[in-house]
This record gives sequence, C-alpha cells and structure tokens, in this order.
Amino acid sequence: MFAGAAALLGVTAGQAQAAEVAYATKCVPPAGVGLPEVNGTTKVEITAPATAKVGDTVDVVWKFTQAASKNPDIIDLPADSVQPSGTLKAAGAQTAAIAMRGPRENPAIPKGGAMVLSDMKGTLKLTAAGQVTLTPDAYVVNAMSTDTRCAPTEPVQPAATITVSAGGGSSSSSPSASPSPSPDPSDSASPSQSTSPSASGSPSSSASETGGSGQTDFTGKVVDVPYTCQSPIGEQKATSPIQIDAKKNGGSYDLTVQFKKSVMNSPIDIPADKVKPRMQVVLGGADTGSVTVEGPTNTEVIKQGTPIEIPDLKGAYKPGATGVSTLSPGVLTIEAMGTTTTCTPDSTSVSLTLDTTEQASGASGGSGSSSSSGGSPSTGGGLAETGAGDHGTLKALGLVAGTAVLLGAAVFTFMPGRIRRR
Repeated sequence: MFAGAAALLGVTAGQAQAAEVAYATKCVPPAGVGLPEVNGTTKVEITAPATAKVGDTVDVVWKFTQAASKNPDIIDLPADSVQPSGTLKAAGAQTAAIAMRGPRENPAIPKGGAMVLSDMKGTLKLTAAGQVTLTPDAYVVNAMSTDTRCAPTEPVQPAATITVSAGGGSSSSSPSASPSPSPDPSDSASPSQSTSPSASGSPSSSASETGGSGQTDFTGKVVDVPYTCQSPIGEQKATSPIQIDAKKNGGSYDLTVQFKKSVMNSPIDIPADKVKPRMQVVLGGADTGSVTVEGPTNTEVIKQGTPIEIPDLKGAYKPGATGVSTLSPGVLTIEAMGTTTTCTPDSTSVSLTLDTTEQASGASGGSGSSSSSGGSPSTGGGLAETGAGDHGTLKALGLVAGTAVLLGAAVFTFMPGRIRRR
C-alpha cells in the first residue's frame, strides 16, 4: 500500500532528499453541504536535508503527487482558489508537529477534475542528536471559503529521515517546530498563521501562531457565516460576520467570539434578562470536538425597533492535541422569552488558527467539550471533497435580507446591510 522508502540511502552530507509515501485517507466535507465522506489515497513526497546538526533550523517541503479526492462534480473551481495546510510529524530523536502551508495557487479545476494542490512548506528546529523521521499526517483543503479535512485511516510510513549530529547547539529532548510561512492576508484557509498571515485571520487581524515567540493574544479573521435558524414557528435564514479571538492563559486559551453586525431588530419591547446566546466553536486540524462560549443576558429593556446585538461570547479552550488547531463558528442557540432558536451554519470557515500543545483532559480527550461527530465512510468512492460543496457553497454566496425569526412573542428581523460594529 505504501510507496517509497522511509529515507533515501547513499545521500551525501547535507544533501536534500525526497521520498514518497501513499496512505489511505478519509476526507470529510464541510458540515451542511450534503456530501458524504470519501475514502481515497493520498500520495505525498517529503523533501528535507539528509543531514544537519543540533541547533539548525531546516526547511521541509510537502509535495502532493496525488490528493485523496477530486473536485465534486458540482462546480468549477477557479484558478488560485484552493489552499492546502497540514501537519507533518517529526519523531525519533525529537518529536514535533510541524505546521505546513502552501500558497493559494492552482490552475482552474473543472467539475470532477483531479485536485491540484500547491506544495506546502514548513520549518523544524533540531534540538537533539540522532535520527529524526518525518511523516505526513492530516491536512486541510480550503476552497471557496470552506474546509475539507483529510486524515490518515491507517499507520503512515515516514517519508524522510534527517541524521542530526551533536554539533551546533545544546541537545534537548524537547521539540521545537516553527510554523510555516503564512499565506496572503486575503486567504481564508486554515492552519497556522503568523502575525502577517491569514489562515484564520488576516495580517493585522489574523490568527497567529504561538511559534515560541511569547505571543499571548491571537486575533481571528472575520468570516461571513450563513445560518439556517429553526425557531418555534419555522425556519429562517441570515448571514452574520463572526470573529474568534484568543488569549493564552497557561496551557489553555480564553476565547472571545464577536458578532460584527447587528442582525436583529425587535418590533416589541423585550424585558431585561430575557435573551441568552450560546455558540459552539468547532475545533479542527490537530484537535477535535467543540468549545461552548456564551454571552450574558440583556441587561436593559430592548425597545421596539432597536437592534438586538449579540454580546461578546466567552469561553475557555483547553487543547487536546499538539499541532495546528483551527477554530470555526458553529451552532448558535438563542434563548428568549422562554423559547429556544437553534441556528446551524450552512457552511463555515476557519476564523482562528493556533499552534497548540496537548493538555490533560483537553478537547480531544473529551473533557470540557463535545466531540465532533462524523458520518459513516462513503462506499461509493465517487465524489471527492474539496470543501466546495454544492448547496453549502451556493448558500454561502447569497445574502438573505428581510428574514424574520420569531422567538416566542418577540420578532427579530435580520438586516445583513447594517454596518459592522467596531
């Protein structure tokens, strides 16, 4: 099943090496697009130096020779609309999760065509002498503002090995993987971003990686999320811009979710302490599950005809995995006047990307978060998931105006045209 060797033999000192592995992969499309999971084969070629010394920071390149899936037979993907990101695992003399990212560069991909993904790059600081193996792991394909997540379904062989000599620095058993270069600020892809990127944030308002820089505040990207809301009297739709920010607090992160647009108007007076919002922040990349954030109830009477703004929602995220983890807006619930309205994203995008370190009883461990659910694997083997699903993508491109959501006696009118609050 596997192609290529764990490392190439006979490579001279310092010379770059490349080896290919193939591994069974399951790709999960964005929630709400109506497409099944797909099982396929990923073929990857990893290029890294054959030899180096402790203290060196080496460049690593991940080249897709075959993606696990094709573009669904639904829409054509335009040029430069697809961006890959993922995690490369270092093991042996040191362990690390290396954040990898490629530029948003691709030829136009027709419906049903093979996915063409750019080469991903990352760096690894070597901290211990010995053999360090590099093994491809999960990756994310961001296309048209939606993410498809692909992960191995079987053990993967190493694709390259670096022989590290004790020469340049003090040997340490603790790993250090520095994140890969960030994409263009306009990108909306996923994993790891620095203070100039955007995988989940833009350069000045982008999700940033920890990268060992001592950074504690991480600003997410504003993403437009189209919601389908089920109220006590029926289904309604609305789109809201949302931003997820984080502040490092020990090994965990304090989260703040902001709704950037006042999307609700009330035609009646609503008493104080009657509206309570909550949302699930969906984890992806290295981590899985979700984190609950919530806001306070309204402290004052909401007068007829005035906007009903969702206050900042707050919660705590304890990472359950080491690597590049993404945070995306999820299900929103609003309790008002004794009733509950549930708003489910038709599609969603990564707002924030973090380089996380696993904590005891963290998200992947199931404590403090609800684990993400997945459907059964597809047996049809047909459509590949690129993240550009049919219904979800079409819904994401449309703005719904004049939509009313009834919450018991209160009527809220969605107004997408309002100015974003700062």
